[in-house]
Amino acid sequence: MTPEQFGRRGSIRSTTRRKILRLYIVLALFAALPAHATITLPRILGHDMVLQREKPVPIWGTAAPGEAVTVQFAGQHPSTKADAAGKWQVLLKPLKASATPAELMISGSNIIRLRNVLVGEVWVCSGQSNMEYTMRKNSKVTRPDVPGPNPVDELNYAHNPAIRIFLVNRKTLAKPDTLHRDWAVAQDSALRSFSAAAYFFAKELNMRLNVPVGMVSSAVPGSRIEPWVSEAAFAKDPAFVGKKVDGDPGKFWETMVKPLAPLAVRGFLWYQGESNCFLAETTTYTQKMRTLIGSWRAAWGDQNLPFYYVSLAPFKYSDTHDKVVLTRETLPRIREAQAAVLQLVPHTGMIETTDLANTEGGIHPGFKWEIGRRLALLALAKTYQMPGVVAEGPVFHSLKVKGEVAAVSFTSAAPLVSKDGKALTDFAIAGPDGVFVPAQARIEGRQVLVSAPEVKQPTAVRFGWDEVAQPNLFSEAGLPARPFRTDKTR
Repeated sequence: MTPEQFGRRGSIRSTTRRKILRLYIVLALFAALPAHATITLPRILGHDMVLQREKPVPIWGTAAPGEAVTVQFAGQHPSTKADAAGKWQVLLKPLKASATPAELMISGSNIIRLRNVLVGEVWVCSGQSNMEYTMRKNSKVTRPDVPGPNPVDELNYAHNPAIRIFLVNRKTLAKPDTLHRDWAVAQDSALRSFSAAAYFFAKELNMRLNVPVGMVSSAVPGSRIEPWVSEAAFAKDPAFVGKKVDGDPGKFWETMVKPLAPLAVRGFLWYQGESNCFLAETTTYTQKMRTLIGSWRAAWGDQNLPFYYVSLAPFKYSDTHDKVVLTRETLPRIREAQAAVLQLVPHTGMIETTDLANTEGGIHPGFKWEIGRRLALLALAKTYQMPGVVAEGPVFHSLKVKGEVAAVSFTSAAPLVSKDGKALTDFAIAGPDGVFVPAQARIEGRQVLVSAPEVKQPTAVRFGWDEVAQPNLFSEAGLPARPFRTDKTR
């Protein structure tokens, strides 16, 4: 081999080595990039979603630190850069309602296109098993005798593309899904697994407002209220400072609520309390609800977000034999604690369910179509301020004693009626001895006159003050009166 040939071979080998070295360097640089170098979105942002109308709409996610991100939707194209931790967020200006499917595009080092996005009303619903109660279960309850399409058959004809649903999975909500597939049109298999109360709420809203509705359901059967409140919220609440809060505080807040924020929403629905009723809670439950509502509103950055919830239905809690002794008054007392929140926290509302119970359902009564409708009435009247909507039944206002008769006045937007046309039920009256006896009661205008032959000097009245009471006092609008007691709370 000549020197010239050897030199050329050495040069070739040297060039190959340099190419291999450069390749290693490039591969090393790629390996050093953060795992979230490409744009990712939280699960709550996906195909088929509904964006909240008439409010600024946050769109957020992760990317490489410093990466430029642009969001395009409805003629808007805000941009930002990811911070040092790789987090980014932009705000879309308030949008008008639209049932026309549109594309939301997020672009940077990669491009994400979310298809079939609508604009309308978005609500988050949460709680325990009665909120989780699925449309599949709804299809198996005893058929009610009602005119028109039967709500038990809803799965057969639920094909409204303007209603969208998102079912929170506690194990995966905090993990991004590159397929962006967790939202769905409210029909078929997705609807079968979704909250019946939330769906019927959405159906009523869509029908009355004529805009798309998106529902996010985050509920766990058997859950107490404490897991839905962050540990930090309890720690800084004066009512709980220095006290141990049982029940796994923050457990579901961290995995099932916090990752939803700051999704633009109109408000919250809450159906919970049974598990805390089994603990015979009263005023402590009121404070826990205050803490929950305040902390959720703080997470969304809006202390005016509506919070509507469900008063517990009749059930024989006293038949249970656990560590805590329950009586026939245990349920009325926690209902009283639920109602107390209305006076302490603004922008709240509560529906009554004393007529929505049967032996078939037990602690999980059917009638979720009516639960959803009544919650929707609260939203229509209070949040959307729709004229003429009656959202609440008769609520105790005052008591005046005239001789042997106690006159009970109510606040009500409709006349008082006996639902079944029979004598009013579930009133009790007491005299100075504090012993309550069953009472006769009759409607006179906006008052109910209550008396009993053995009580000559009435001092107090109770109504529906029993765990199985299903009183027949209603408003003419078809909503039941709220149970109450006028004697000193204890």
